[in-house]
Amino acid sequence: MTTTLDPAADSRRLVLQRRIRWIVGFTIAYNVVEAIVAITAGSIASSAALIGFGLDSVIEVLSAAAVAWQFTRREPERWEKGTLRVIAVAFFALAAYVTVSSLAALAGREPVQHSTLGIVITALSVVVMPVLSLAERRAGRELGSATAVADSKQTLICTYLSAAVLVGLVANSLFGWWWADAVAGLVIAAFAIREGVEAWRGDACATSVGMLLENDDEHDH
Repeated sequence: MTTTLDPAADSRRLVLQRRIRWIVGFTIAYNVVEAIVAITAGSIASSAALIGFGLDSVIEVLSAAAVAWQFTRREPERWEKGTLRVIAVAFFALAAYVTVSSLAALAGREPVQHSTLGIVITALSVVVMPVLSLAERRAGRELGSATAVADSKQTLICTYLSAAVLVGLVANSLFGWWWADAVAGLVIAAFAIREGVEAWRGDACATSVGMLLENDDEHDH
């Protein structure tokens, strides 16, 4: 069976690849700033959750950088599996750190100081991250890229983590509930493990229908 080259489809593919590069580039820049601000604020306030949030941003940079690197290759599809493995490892690392830091916070019962800077940066992330995640997920699905979709899931997890840390910081400031963000962190860690397993198996985006069709086309050539 032969296939006809579609110039319009090729043009659309290039547009989507550029869009994904732009999205992950912005995500990297934002997360670098977020990491610096969160770790600084966490150190000042003695907040394990904020420090963990900042380190999560570092892991998010790793994941986004892996996808950005993939889409600088001439044939990004060839690097799909390896990039998915990098994203999976980032998920596992995130889950491990959040679990350890959350358990340490629960065991230590150390008081956390109010952090206006921490509340501002986590609130901003709750707004920014879902937009980036949705844009990358849509582009990734249309392109048939499981790695882009997996990276968008990691960005979405960053949103959940942002919301959890924000609630914890506000609850601690208003009610003295020092344990709130630690408990939420454990729930997020479990979710991160599940997503990591899916990425490792290549199941992100349900393996992506577009990716399967793309593989079929490759076999037909």
